[in-house]
Amino acid sequence: MKKLLEFLGFLALLQGSGGLVYELTGKLRWGVIQRWAVLDGYELYVSIALIVLGLALFAVAGSRKPG
Repeated sequence: MKKLLEFLGFLALLQGSGGLVYELTGKLRWGVIQRWAVLDGYELYVSIALIVLGLALFAVAGSRKPG
């Protein structure tokens, strides 16, 4: 379970930081956030939320016992 939480945290952090870089610079449009029409206008907020979610998942994974 710890590895799964770390993997999901990594994905959330990666997508959030990619979306944030795109929103601030307009370059590197490889994230999933920009491709969803539902999120038009909210990309910056969703990117920040994904970064926070990723950090929270890392914190939960760190507090779990191995095994």
